[in-house]
Amino acid sequence: MAFAGVLKDADITAALEACKAADSFNYKAFFAKVGLSNKSPDDIKKAFSIIDQDKSGFIEEDELKLFLQNFSKGARALTDKETKAFLQAGDTDGDGKIGIDEFAAVVKA
Repeated sequence: MAFAGVLKDADITAALEACKAADSFNYKAFFAKVGLSNKSPDDIKKAFSIIDQDKSGFIEEDELKLFLQNFSKGARALTDKETKAFLQAGDTDGDGKIGIDEFAAVVKA
């Protein structure tokens, strides 16, 4: 699993189970349940680099849509509504993507 050594498998499973239904994803609840909101800045950077699939230095909307699949291959894609809400929460400078500092802030929110 991509998050081995950063997050506990049991926490990942519980967090994914909590947002299994469409439109039930809440980034604050997810980050708390998966244990990322209590992690060090280095661990948050590691998580960002896993989610930043194309290694552009940003998490774009298409990467956000597949956000849960970074935690488990069988996880669902976020709905358009969830993706847009997540992007809006994280994109504080309005450039349409989430940078590392924005990601760290949304994880700790």
